[in-house]
Amino acid sequence: MDVNPKTEELTRLVLRVVDQENPRTLRELVALVQKHSTSTERDVLDVVLKLKDEGRIGLSDSFPVLSSFSSYLASYSALWFWLGIAVALLTFVVTLSIGENFYPWSYVRNILGLIFVLWLPGYAFIKALFPVKTGLKSSNNLTNLTNVERFALSVIMSLAWVALISLILNFTPWGINVMSILLSLSSFSLIFLLVAVIRDYLARTEIRI
Repeated sequence: MDVNPKTEELTRLVLRVVDQENPRTLRELVALVQKHSTSTERDVLDVVLKLKDEGRIGLSDSFPVLSSFSSYLASYSALWFWLGIAVALLTFVVTLSIGENFYPWSYVRNILGLIFVLWLPGYAFIKALFPVKTGLKSSNNLTNLTNVERFALSVIMSLAWVALISLILNFTPWGINVMSILLSLSSFSLIFLLVAVIRDYLARTEIRI
């Protein structure tokens, strides 16, 4: 089978950079390789993955290599982001369209409301602060939160933020009502979900080699 000379040259360059310049992350490796060639990021990543599959270099992290932010959003790794948005939007629609006495659908409204108030704002905030569990050694244990710790902190931070937002709303012309709570908590959650998904993607590109 014929070997593409350009790919062969890029392979040698990647190995030389790994051996001589000792890059610490995948992002750093790609940047160093591109300094010495005109190859695209996708071409470099393809060669790195091939070398990893052949056992010639190793990636110490288990995260998938993502070539772009859009590919990350379309991957399973971003499912939490879409679920968070779905909860916010669904709660907004259900709360406004289903009355408190409209049984049995009012139970769905109440359950979504509890998740929306007691979990989502704190989860988005914590996720934005501490993106992914990297599996890398760190002096800061908060970078490696367990699922239980994330859930507990999410509830605690949700209670704190809901109380603070309610206090602020109390001094505004809108006051504290269903619509103002829905709009303020939805905006808060969506903003921090966006921050979180960007930080999560950036953290996943910091794969150790």
